Amino acid sequence: MRTLHQEILHISNKMQSSIALSKAHILSIRTHGESTYPNECCGLLLGRVTGDVKTLVEVLPVQNAWVSEAEDCWPEQKQLTEKRRYAIAPADMLKAMKEGRDRALEIIGIYHSHNDCPAIPSEFDRAGAWSQYSYIIVSVMQGTPTDLNSWILDSEGNFQAEEILTVAPTEIKK
Repeated sequence: MRTLHQEILHISNKMQSSIALSKAHILSIRTHGESTYPNECCGLLLGRVTGDVKTLVEVLPVQNAWVSEAEDCWPEQKQLTEKRRYAIAPADMLKAMKEGRDRALEIIGIYHSHNDCPAIPSEFDRAGAWSQYSYIIVSVMQGTPTDLNSWILDSEGNFQAEEILTVAPTEIKK
């Protein structure tokens, strides 16, 4: 028999959250993945959270800082390159936080590409993920963007698929 706390966690794990974005947002992410291939692309997602729905307002592409960040943060993986890993520089995170604050927005997620692999989070993705963010992954197969999926961490630290709601740009308040 579950305690009340365990039951609440169980129910919340089954609750479906979603991210609302426009076709232009999807195109921006797909195009970024295509343009950086064979390296992984990455970027930040600025928007608002209302209940269980995150609404994307702006896609902020950033440079993949894996090379400069890897040695300091992940010395055991420094032999890997930006073809298989991504990192967002702290300065880019701070800049996005400030820009978001100035516009009454917040970072609601991170996106990146998986090159010649499915748009499914890796163990490395899971280990570095934060529970409040959506993680959009675009698969880029031989230079062509294919699948695009969004993921969130559940209360047990595992990725769960997040519903993507495609909305008209007029439904997104800037």
